[in-house]
Amino acid sequence: MSGSASPDGRWSIGELAEQAGVTVKTVRFYSDRGLLPEAARSAGGHRRYGPEALDRLRLIRSLRTLDLPLPQVDRILAQEDAAGATDALEDALAGQLRALGTQLSALRWREAALRLLHDCTPTERADRLRLIGAVTLPPTTDALARFWRRVLPARLPARLLSTLLEAAVPQPPADPTPSQVLTFVRLHAVATDPRVRDIDIRRLAARTSEGACRPAVLYEGLVEACALASADVRAQRPPHAGEALDCFVGAHAGLRDTRDTPAFRRQLSAQLGLLAHPLIDRYWHLAGELPSAARQPTIGAMDDWLRAALDAQVA
Repeated sequence: MSGSASPDGRWSIGELAEQAGVTVKTVRFYSDRGLLPEAARSAGGHRRYGPEALDRLRLIRSLRTLDLPLPQVDRILAQEDAAGATDALEDALAGQLRALGTQLSALRWREAALRLLHDCTPTERADRLRLIGAVTLPPTTDALARFWRRVLPARLPARLLSTLLEAAVPQPPADPTPSQVLTFVRLHAVATDPRVRDIDIRRLAARTSEGACRPAVLYEGLVEACALASADVRAQRPPHAGEALDCFVGAHAGLRDTRDTPAFRRQLSAQLGLLAHPLIDRYWHLAGELPSAARQPTIGAMDDWLRAALDAQVA
């Protein structure tokens, strides 16, 4: 083969296949799918291809090497033919990168999970297999979000609910260690524990003597109080009175439409102790072991700090 087209400037299917380094069957497949148009047919009815077919066939092979599906290849070629634009190619590449990222994350989680199971005792292995079997790899945060949607008061403003969920639901690490896999599957187990039905942190509202219940006021204030306390919690400073505590108490007073007084603070300190639930405590303990907690303390850690500051003040 000379490496150039026939004297008439066109390739036979065999010539094109040889120049491109593919089989005749491959060329015929792409032709039949409409990805590689024929320039003409010979007198004997054989396919003939123009000089541009070689570059087009090489482009198709490159796109297929990247594992792009044929419909996407077709769209890319159509756009190239229409205007030489690259939007379809950029969209396809971006989509492949996203898909590959998901696949790589799944492999990292699977590897970490296998190491977790490999490096434990037979007794531990049975329990860990059960926990891992309850989640997908990589895991989603859907169960954690459902947990808080069930626990939090109904009919909170959408913006406020979104803020609370973003703060309360930790994202799974992209490249976890075996211990982080164990932490996250345990967190998932807490969020799906049937005892969640017994949790009602809304009992405080039920204690409002005048029936005035304004949960949005409470949670708006708690978000602000946590923001004010975060620097102290991150620096591990002892709980103390100040703006953060005042905002915390004010949020609870706003829930009841009452004033912040020393008597109210004593009453609130006693009532907050009654609201503790082991599942909530377990959730925050596990969430605090994930990488996101190193960047920003959990709501649970900040709430503990604020409650301790209140207890210390009224003691």
